[in-house]
Amino acid sequence: MKKILEALLLLSLSFLIVSQQSFIPDPPKLGAKNFILIDSITGEILAQQEPDGVVEPASITKIMTGYVVADQIKQGFISEDDEVLISENCWKKGGSRMFIEAGKRVLVSDLIKGMVVQSGNDASCALAEHVAISEEGFVDLMSRYIYEMGLKNTNFVNATGWPDNNHYSSARDIAILSKRLIEDFPAHYEIYKEKFFTFNDIKQRNRNSLLWQDESIDGLKTGHTESAGYCLVSSGVRNDTRLIAVTLGSSSEKQRIIDNRRLLDYGFRYFRTKKVISALDSLKQEQVWGGEKESITLLSLEDVYFTLPLRDFQNIKSKVILDGYLQAPISKGQKVGILEFSLNNKTLKSVNVISSEEVGSLGFFGQSWSNIKLFVYQFLMEED
Repeated sequence: MKKILEALLLLSLSFLIVSQQSFIPDPPKLGAKNFILIDSITGEILAQQEPDGVVEPASITKIMTGYVVADQIKQGFISEDDEVLISENCWKKGGSRMFIEAGKRVLVSDLIKGMVVQSGNDASCALAEHVAISEEGFVDLMSRYIYEMGLKNTNFVNATGWPDNNHYSSARDIAILSKRLIEDFPAHYEIYKEKFFTFNDIKQRNRNSLLWQDESIDGLKTGHTESAGYCLVSSGVRNDTRLIAVTLGSSSEKQRIIDNRRLLDYGFRYFRTKKVISALDSLKQEQVWGGEKESITLLSLEDVYFTLPLRDFQNIKSKVILDGYLQAPISKGQKVGILEFSLNNKTLKSVNVISSEEVGSLGFFGQSWSNIKLFVYQFLMEED
């Protein structure tokens, strides 16, 4: 009877542990050949399929073109108010167009909207020539940004996404690029949610149909060629959580919307991103040995965010692990340990812990007496 009761107790405890864990379904099946879903703050991957597969990105390339242009404006090399003389080379560009005219001058701000909203190849070309004199020079510049971002499966040979065997990227790289664009240039990113743009008396709509279907979606970019299939990068915010979904190689315009929306709906339903601690938040008071002050406040060096199933946040545990006993002198902002976060006995993340203030050391005799007290304290702690 006793063994039966012990077995039932173990079973009930096992059930309790399991019931406290979050079980969520697998990501939905999509028609896209390659896809990835990430959180925009933490970069946490929530779903993926062949994310590093090298594929043709088509007009999604223009996200990088936009990033380079936005950065060149920030650095002061060009201005949104610049008037760009349109070359015959750009006027002749095929595919989607803004309908600029050779020999005319167009504002950089209008060209950006023509590239982002109307997906104009002519606008992308004109921006590239204005930034780097030629599209070839702009491609060299793009390569530097690709290297700086650590995009390992990306190589661009033009600013538009025009098909070329040596023009490629991957779902993961595109997600990283999109995350950087949203973080680094929020004002520029605002353009990606504009539904229409009129230029030269021609009104064109944004090709991202999700902007009409879901108010939480505010970007990013579509792409399509016969060889690339139908591609879409989208981003949106629900419950203070921003996600980025990249779907590449869908079979139709309708299917890419279905694929992308299913991915976003899955992420928003089962995951949240929350800040659990802010930079310079007070963590605890800790004793200082041999110092002019008996204790100092310990601070977190950085903000800490997690992307998790909602109910998991209540089970996160944290603890401060010191590098050793705090002995003066201590400088303000000095690293003194780490703050470790765990969930279900699994370490999630560690961040540095720093001192809140400077603490000078006592004189020779005070320091000596403090060392004796610390020695005794360490001995007693070891005995325990």
